[in-house]
Amino acid sequence: MHMNPATYQRVLGDELRRLRKQRGWTRKDLKRRLQSDISLQTLATYELGTRQCSVVRLAEICMALDVAPHEVLARVHERVFTDVPDGRIRLDLSLVVQDNQPELLPLRRWAHDRLNQLPFGRAPEVQLDFAALEYMAQLCGLETVELVGRLRSLTRPARTA
Repeated sequence: MHMNPATYQRVLGDELRRLRKQRGWTRKDLKRRLQSDISLQTLATYELGTRQCSVVRLAEICMALDVAPHEVLARVHERVFTDVPDGRIRLDLSLVVQDNQPELLPLRRWAHDRLNQLPFGRAPEVQLDFAALEYMAQLCGLETVELVGRLRSLTRPARTA
């Protein structure tokens, strides 16, 4: 099984941020609950996935969030190896344009523009990497895992005989 370390790190950060926000906490609130002195900037870099978090530090953050570290790692593993294989997802732009979920409006506009730029006869599909999915999730006001789930639910209706 192949693992992209940068993707794993970004997903871990996304999970930590999601858990913190789920509790309605700011980074400052989380910092106050930690045993060691961590700067707000360090917490931000963990959440953004731009800095590696040691196992001990991860355990401390998880304990402050009242969640078992193995549960967080299991969720990260599931997302990295199940939700977005190889950090990429194939997306049919025509299905995105047809969707009517209000949260996906920014994505619909982007897909519409991309469809208009495609050369005649080219398949209306694109592959998005994890960084693009994170950015699009942010634009839509969704967590990355929620956006991926919504995108995966966009399927062509079955043809009837």
